[in-house]
Amino acid sequence: MRTTKSIFSLIGLAIPVLYCGGLLLYFNSVRTSFGGLLDGALGPTMLGLGAIGLLFLIPLVLKILRLFGGKGTPGAGGGGRADEAPKDEPGDFDPDAAIARYLAKRSSDPRDPASPLGSGNPVGQARGFGRRKA
Repeated sequence: MRTTKSIFSLIGLAIPVLYCGGLLLYFNSVRTSFGGLLDGALGPTMLGLGAIGLLFLIPLVLKILRLFGGKGTPGAGGGGRADEAPKDEPGDFDPDAAIARYLAKRSSDPRDPASPLGSGNPVGQARGFGRRKA
């Protein structure tokens, strides 16, 4: 699954680069077929296509380096990917304790100001914006 996703992402990143390169080749052949008559008109177009093609080339090169370089993102400092962590090591998170803390907070009095659900207002009183009834 991962290699299929990587291949499709490489193809998706290569399409704009190939498109800009194809347009550059096409405009170059048009320019040479007219014998230099369109150099003033096609020069800026070809320069812009080259610049845009280079901008599209940067993510493609970075993706290729990430796939074949063996390390994570360039400049990450930690080396390796986050998903390469060992699966056997237990973490610090205890789901049973988290559920117990949540239920303890939830079962406290909702009108208690220290409660996360209550704000100290009685149930019938409005707490938000709007008209106040006298």
